[in-house]
Amino acid sequence: MSTSSPEAVKKLLENMQTDLRSLSMECKKKFPPVKEAAESGIVKIKTIAARNTDILAALKENSSEVVQPFLMGCGTKEPKITQLCLAAIQRLMSHEVVSEAAAGNIINMLWQLMENGLEELKLLQTVLVLLTTNTVVHDEVLSKAIVLCFRLHFTKDNITNNTAAATVRQVVTVVFERMVAEDERFKGIVEQPPPVQGNTNRRSVSTLRPSAKDAYMLFQDLCQLVNADAPYWLVGMTEMTRTFGLELLESVLNDFPGVFLQHQEFSFLLKERVCPLVIKLFSPNIKFRQGSSSAASPAPVEKPYFPICMRLLRVVSVLIKHFYSLLVTECEIFLSLLVKFLDGEKPQWLRAVAVESVHRLCVQPHLLRSFCQSYDMKQHSTKVFRDIVNALGSFIQSLFIVPNAGNAAAVSAPAGGSGSGVQGTAQGGPGTGGVSGTLTTQAAFEYRGTWIPLMTVSVQGSAKATYLEMLDKVEPPSIPEGYAMSVAFSALLDLVRGITSMIERELAMEEEAAAEFREAHPDQEWKPQPGAHLVWEEMVSACWCGLLAALSLLLDASTDETATENILKAELTMASLCGRLGLVTPRDAFITAICKASLPPHYALTVLSSNAANLSSKAYSIQGQSVQIISPSSESHQQVVAVGQPLTAQPQGTVVLTAKNIQCMRTLLNLAHCHGAVLGTSWQLVLATLQHLVWILGLKPGVGGALKPGRAVEGPSTVLTTAVMTDLPVISNILSRLFESSQYLDDVSLHHLINALCSLSLEAMEMAYGNNKEPSLFAVAKLLETGLVNMDRIEILWRPLTGHLLEVCQHPNSRMREWGAEALTALIKAGLAYKHDPPLAQNQRLQLLLLNPLKELSNVLHADIRQKQLECVLQILQSQGDSLGPGWPLVLGVIGAIRNDQGESLIRTAFQCLQLVVTDFLPTMPCTCLQIVVDVAGSFGLQNQELNISLTSIGLLWNISDYFFQRGEAITQELEREEEALQKQAQERGETLNRPFHPAPPFDCLWLCLYAKLGELCVDPRPAVRKSAGQTLFSTIAAHGTLLQQPTWHIVVWKVLFQLLDCVRTSSTTADKEKIESGGGNILIHHSRDTAEKQWAETWVLTLAGVARIFNTRRYLLQQLGDFFEAWEVLLNHIQSAALSKNNEVSLAALKSFQEILQIVTPVKDSDKAGDALAAMGVPPVLIDPLSASGPGRPLVRSDSLVERLTRYNGAELQAPPPGEESALEDSALWWSAWNTWYRTGTDSTRPPSGPTEKLSFIPSQPFLTALIQIFPALYQHIKANFSMEDLKKLGVILHGAVSVPISSDASPFILPSYTEAVLTSLQEAVLTALDVLQKVGKEMEKIMAICVGPENLQVMYPAIFEQLLLFVEFSCKPPQYGRMETKHVANAKYNQIQLFAPAEWVALNYVPFAERSLEVVVDLYHKTACHKAVINEKVLQNIIKTLRMPLGLKYACPSESTWKLAVSSLLKVLSIGLPVARQHASSGKFDTMWPELANAFEDFLFTKSTPPDNLSIQEFQKNEAIDVEVVQLISTEILPFANFIPKDFVGQIMTMLNKGSIHSQSPSFTEAEIDVRMREDFSKVCFETLLQFSFSNKVSTPQEGYISRMALSVLLKRSQDVLRRYVEDERLSGRCPLPRQQVTEIIFVLKAISTLMDSLKKTQPENVDGNTWAQVIALYPTLVECITCSSSEVSSALKEALGPFKDFMQPPVSKVQNGES
Repeated sequence: MSTSSPEAVKKLLENMQTDLRSLSMECKKKFPPVKEAAESGIVKIKTIAARNTDILAALKENSSEVVQPFLMGCGTKEPKITQLCLAAIQRLMSHEVVSEAAAGNIINMLWQLMENGLEELKLLQTVLVLLTTNTVVHDEVLSKAIVLCFRLHFTKDNITNNTAAATVRQVVTVVFERMVAEDERFKGIVEQPPPVQGNTNRRSVSTLRPSAKDAYMLFQDLCQLVNADAPYWLVGMTEMTRTFGLELLESVLNDFPGVFLQHQEFSFLLKERVCPLVIKLFSPNIKFRQGSSSAASPAPVEKPYFPICMRLLRVVSVLIKHFYSLLVTECEIFLSLLVKFLDGEKPQWLRAVAVESVHRLCVQPHLLRSFCQSYDMKQHSTKVFRDIVNALGSFIQSLFIVPNAGNAAAVSAPAGGSGSGVQGTAQGGPGTGGVSGTLTTQAAFEYRGTWIPLMTVSVQGSAKATYLEMLDKVEPPSIPEGYAMSVAFSALLDLVRGITSMIERELAMEEEAAAEFREAHPDQEWKPQPGAHLVWEEMVSACWCGLLAALSLLLDASTDETATENILKAELTMASLCGRLGLVTPRDAFITAICKASLPPHYALTVLSSNAANLSSKAYSIQGQSVQIISPSSESHQQVVAVGQPLTAQPQGTVVLTAKNIQCMRTLLNLAHCHGAVLGTSWQLVLATLQHLVWILGLKPGVGGALKPGRAVEGPSTVLTTAVMTDLPVISNILSRLFESSQYLDDVSLHHLINALCSLSLEAMEMAYGNNKEPSLFAVAKLLETGLVNMDRIEILWRPLTGHLLEVCQHPNSRMREWGAEALTALIKAGLAYKHDPPLAQNQRLQLLLLNPLKELSNVLHADIRQKQLECVLQILQSQGDSLGPGWPLVLGVIGAIRNDQGESLIRTAFQCLQLVVTDFLPTMPCTCLQIVVDVAGSFGLQNQELNISLTSIGLLWNISDYFFQRGEAITQELEREEEALQKQAQERGETLNRPFHPAPPFDCLWLCLYAKLGELCVDPRPAVRKSAGQTLFSTIAAHGTLLQQPTWHIVVWKVLFQLLDCVRTSSTTADKEKIESGGGNILIHHSRDTAEKQWAETWVLTLAGVARIFNTRRYLLQQLGDFFEAWEVLLNHIQSAALSKNNEVSLAALKSFQEILQIVTPVKDSDKAGDALAAMGVPPVLIDPLSASGPGRPLVRSDSLVERLTRYNGAELQAPPPGEESALEDSALWWSAWNTWYRTGTDSTRPPSGPTEKLSFIPSQPFLTALIQIFPALYQHIKANFSMEDLKKLGVILHGAVSVPISSDASPFILPSYTEAVLTSLQEAVLTALDVLQKVGKEMEKIMAICVGPENLQVMYPAIFEQLLLFVEFSCKPPQYGRMETKHVANAKYNQIQLFAPAEWVALNYVPFAERSLEVVVDLYHKTACHKAVINEKVLQNIIKTLRMPLGLKYACPSESTWKLAVSSLLKVLSIGLPVARQHASSGKFDTMWPELANAFEDFLFTKSTPPDNLSIQEFQKNEAIDVEVVQLISTEILPFANFIPKDFVGQIMTMLNKGSIHSQSPSFTEAEIDVRMREDFSKVCFETLLQFSFSNKVSTPQEGYISRMALSVLLKRSQDVLRRYVEDERLSGRCPLPRQQVTEIIFVLKAISTLMDSLKKTQPENVDGNTWAQVIALYPTLVECITCSSSEVSSALKEALGPFKDFMQPPVSKVQNGES
């Protein structure tokens, strides 16, 4: 019921009347005035009630009068009356019917009562009611009321005291509440208060409204009072305590912060009065140092006073909490002080209350944030927030330091240096030494023997202080042990909780805002306010060091699971927060702390950079703050739950894990699981630690990467308690879940996780180097697990993941490697099998990405890895083979990545894959991959580990070629589509299309690749492979070549066949000549294949034959290519190099190939192909490569192009030939090219070695030379039309060379005929055939002289042919030299003594049959051509004679007797034909030089210098003499009768010769017995007769003849004279000795001759005889007379006959004629 309702008013009136009546009753006797007043009061009330409608207002107006009786009642000082009056007054007040004046009166009355010490409690009650019910009391009245209450507070009565204190508090509150209400009322009205004039007048409150003014005055005086100054407003105060003043200040500040914040005047008070006051009062606490003796100091320091100190701290807490924004600088000072109070040197109670104050701050995160903004983030300002946290930290540390331990841990910040901390009062409770090994149930911290119990001090998140609330205590309380620690611990936890939850809330709000913004403006980027982030970051940066130091220490010291859990939770939330804010260093530091705590103490783990040696204390300085981190205590009193092997090398063998380690491990797992997204690089720390724990606990990876408990044969070192055994599956499960949850991480975090796992794995790899210890597979297993759960976004992590696993695969430790490969192949298989979206078939890039690591594995050298890789390929082929599509190149790449250094088994596995591909998958793969299949099959052919695989792979190539053949059309279409697409792309990029064998059509390219691969195999080092590949290559070209387009043939010829020939040629020429020992002992190698060179020779033979065959069979097709001519030349060049090779097998085969390509019938050309011929003829000059082939060959340059050559041979400018002739022209060019090759081959193979032949030269074999020469006739048929003299000369050189080549002695028995059979070798026969062909052609030429332009042409050659043949004829006597080689001439070993010489020697052939046969050919040819102009001009006859002179002259000295006989008969034949011709042309002088030659030939033969062999029979000799006679007869019939056509000198020579023959004809070597026969008498006779016959022939037809006879006579006579004279002299000298038989015979002969001459002279008519002759005859006489003295009877009888005829000269002398008269 409200006080203004009618009922209430009615009641009030009634009560008042009752009160007045009671009063008048009480005062009736003693105090009549009062009684009267009371009664008039009743009347007054009634009047008011009757007259007014608003009774209350009327009452208020007249309240002074209404109250008066009661005031008078109080004045009586009668307790009963006073109580009654006070009650009545209170009732009036409560109905608010007291006016201002009345109130003043009431207060004055109360003051008197107070001074009289009456009804104190009632007074207080009345004041309270008066002030709380209305606002009529102001200013001085109010101050008086307040002073009244204060005065009552200081009475002796305890109850009054306390009640007064409460009332004061309430009154103060009321004053301020009024002000607040007043402000509320005026809230809408904005006034401009006049500016405050400085601070001249402290009481300048003119600007304030009434209630505000009261409040101001009150507060100001409270400050004055606390400061022990006189109050301005509260007049009448007698005494005051500081403690009470501080409490009042605190309550005002705490309850009415708004007043101070809204009114400048109040703010001013705070700044100017309160803060200095607080600082001043703090001073004793600051200066005081516990333990410093006061005696020493001159002025004793005022001791800290607990009640004031504690209250000051409370005030400070309030100031900081509410007015922080106003008092920034002051708060900085307060906070610094607070930090100082925590110092170890301060009294224990001071530290306790300081800690409580700090705790109060710690539960206000927003306040802490403000500190951070105002101080820590400002330059040149104390880092207050940081200091607070650090102070807490070092406070906690200091508690653990045992007194006098000497190492005080402190914070070296401005808050004070570190002194030797001495703990306050030593507390009772469990002692430090009491708990050494036993386990305490009470929660506590224990560190290095210091044991501190943990108490529950406050509910989480609120700072409920104990000592700050002890307002009644005057003496400092005793603080139980562990209290300060417990508060500090709570403060730390609250601080962490507050900061993290505040920042996380704000972060969440920001993220929400960002999301909304993105929804609203999807196109714009959200930009957060940078300010907020900066503050958060600064807060964390400022506090983390201190927090970490404290938390780590506490964690190490904690013995209580809950405490441990709280600490870990704090570290975890901090780590997560740092992570979210991107502060890497602090995040890593917190995580490191958790990690360290998870591992056994001093566990050497490099990632955590724990330095095991530095056991003392480790200070680490981050951002310039040095915080001491106390290293973990080793004597941990924890329950040991596991013992295991360390993963790192530890000083001790095993390590132990405690329950706390496991607890920390769980926190770590929790951190990774829930906050994985913010871990970033610290994943490394987390995972490294987990890896070590997993290792110590003995968890090993199983299928799919999950870890399972279970040791390998690791030894008994692992001991697990049952507690852990039950935990293990859980841990293992959490671990797996941890990596499964990686699927919820964002991409960046996932990358961090992968990177961390990778670097962890790298470390494991490092550790596993060089030792056989089992490696840690944790990281690899987890990489696999992570990959498997993130298949849906595998692309983003595939590269780093597989990249690392590939490195693992290369590790030398087999277990490590194996797991790497296992993980990689599992991932690839899973990736291919996963149902991606879009499916792999449509996402080629992804498919290639997945397959790529499989390819990369090929670079790993370890066989086990490659085995895994290939098994994986096999599985992929079997499961996904049909859908590989664009992945084929990679898969094939893997299959083909075989190397020779891998074992057979690998190659075999890979080959299985390839066979599977070729048999099953060729149709399913894109045609573009077919080329790769070819390459891969080829590479299996080339590997040298397993010959069978090489050979089988060549078979596969054949199968592939069949597949191409069958599916040709389909493949062509697909490839052409592909080609168009590629072409388009290339054009867009502005590049040219780059693929092998461009620009052949794609299908042809496929064939070319196949051919090229087979080509490579054709030069494999193994003969079997070469042979197989060669056969396959030529067979495929033969079988499927028709599919190729014509231009492609160009590539086949140049890039495949010729390239192959080049390679084979090179390899053959450089092959090793060392003998190969028979392989494997049981395989015998035939001697024709026992060196690499010989094996290569076989390859060369095959290849050359194959190419030649293709040229032969595809000639028509090839000729339509533009550059058939060049191809032809190159082929010939190859044939030439092969022919010139130093291997008989090759050279002979080359000639066979040469023969093969020459026996070609020119195909009939279609007339429409006419255009090509000109192209063929317009070829520029062709240079044949300088022939590198054999020996001293000079490079030959063909300067003349086809056109020039044709021009030259046709002798006219070349017109474009009519269509029909083109092929002929082109053809002749080919033939001439062949002729050139033949010529070069011949020249080089038959050119003798130039240098000295210590080094055995290579000498071509007979079959080779025979084949070479046999080619010529066939070739000649095609080139005869233009065969020139020059060419003939070339031919001659070759034929001569070929015939001169000796044969090796070991072959001679097979080639040389035995000496007795005069047989030609096949080579010699071939040479003659070649010449014969020439001559035959010459004859044909004559027949067609009429038509042909060049009849001269061949006739010109006759002399050359003769020259050549004559050279051969000379061989009969002078076998040819082959260079400077020493050869044994078989013919010298007469009569079958053919010795087989040492193998290195060479045997020259028996050239006699050859020479003789050549001679027959010469005679024959001369017979036919003697009259030819050329033959005459070129002096062929003279040359024949000159050649025959040699055997004729040697006669018996000829190697073979038949030779000279044949020579004589040939000479006779030739002369019988030639002499008439010579006579005919006598006048032309063309034969002039022949005659002396002929004379010499006769001379040499008839008077040979050689003696007949001793065993020559008489009959033989007579036969031989008959031959000589025949020659003389030729002279008498064919020469002398025509003396007038013959040069005189020649006739003279003949005469001299006959003369010589007629006298001196016997050989001096005969024995006496044979002398009669051997005298060659017949021969002499014939000579003489001839001589004489020509001396005196009667029919002198010409002076010429007479001249002959004269000459003959004078010769004869001179000869006789000489013989006779010599005889006489010899006789005289010899004395009694008879002269030699032959001399006697000679003289007899001469004498006979003289007699014959005399007879002749008689018969001749005297005018025919020259006078000189007579003189000579007469001159003989005296000489004859001299002979008379000779003793021989035979001489005597001959002498008689000679002297007889001289009688005819005995005539008287005729008278001399003088002066011309007789």
